[in-house]
Amino acid sequence: MIYRTHLPAPPLARFVDYLWYLSDAPTHARERIVPSGTLELVINLHEDKFKIYEPAHPDRCRTLPGAMVSGAYGGSFGIDTREHASIIGVHFKPGRAAPILGVPAGELTDLHVDLGTLWGSLAAELRERLCEAASPDVRFRILEAALAARLSSSDPLPDAMGVAVECLDHAGVGVREVATHLHFSHRRFIEVFTAGVGLTPKVFARVRRFQRAMSQAMREPVPDWAMLALDCGYYDQSHMNRDFVEFSGFPPQSLLRHRRTPAKDYHVALA
Repeated sequence: MIYRTHLPAPPLARFVDYLWYLSDAPTHARERIVPSGTLELVINLHEDKFKIYEPAHPDRCRTLPGAMVSGAYGGSFGIDTREHASIIGVHFKPGRAAPILGVPAGELTDLHVDLGTLWGSLAAELRERLCEAASPDVRFRILEAALAARLSSSDPLPDAMGVAVECLDHAGVGVREVATHLHFSHRRFIEVFTAGVGLTPKVFARVRRFQRAMSQAMREPVPDWAMLALDCGYYDQSHMNRDFVEFSGFPPQSLLRHRRTPAKDYHVALA
């Protein structure tokens, strides 16, 4: 598996965390993608389709065209890696995708959407140019230019919501506390945040905490799960276990075992 990333230049860097390119399908046939707290734009350069599988029903899938957007998810979903021999994608910063995609993140929550429904014929044209490009570096330049051309002048989130994203991305900060700090009512804060980010503040904070716990576990040869749970802001290990199962379908030790198999960020190797 060849996996490369590219950091975009300003002003795009304010909206996009990184571009990525993946080639050479791994030996395992299936992967599960766990929530990251944001959206991704993905283009299949190998064939003009994607298949998305339901974790609870691995025999069921939905087929989409080879250029699509994955909204912010509160759970996991499955993919067939044999169809992903050559893919390029965009990992947006939380709450920053709207000026490029053209729709609020809240309208894409828990959805996979054909990029053509958002960008019209430009989606197919972009995929064709990327397929014809001679190297990953050229593809990164083409994709970065296309994103910059789509960038609108409007801010994706009010300044206060940008602060909220940063606050909730750290352990120990409560939703009501952030709303009060930003002079929002609790209800209004939830409405504005959900529309801009694609997840409620509570779910966003839980997803990011889950990701912090998984990252910390990956850095330790033999994690002390009870201590790790407390370090990451969980009440106890049982509390952490429930979140791991909800977001990935696996308890912590099982998920860590699967994650030891090389895979892209937020991807978990299955069979």
